[in-house]
Amino acid sequence: MNKYRNKKIIIDGIEFDSKKEGLRYKELRLLERAGLITDLKMQTLFELQPSFKKNGKTIRAITYKSDFDYLTKDGRHVLEDVKSPATAKDKTYILKKKMLLYKYQNIEFKEII
Repeated sequence: MNKYRNKKIIIDGIEFDSKKEGLRYKELRLLERAGLITDLKMQTLFELQPSFKKNGKTIRAITYKSDFDYLTKDGRHVLEDVKSPATAKDKTYILKKKMLLYKYQNIEFKEII
């Protein structure tokens, strides 16, 4: 168990951080098989700010990792994050989500709570 008390679950040989995330994966796989979505990916990394050097020290990049990433039948690019009410209130998550929404305005973002 982690700090939010999620229980990890394995589906199709893939370990998910929560039962809720695993169930969403199963739903998305059904949508993919039905042809409603394509190119389903998991744990896609998006750079929000590149790394840089300051006073001889490297400052790490800021990244955002989505739970799911896919294309809809009509060509929209969608990112999904499965959150519990507690994790949706996490200050780091909220800040990174705002940065993601600003930098990747052409991508639709869905929060599954």
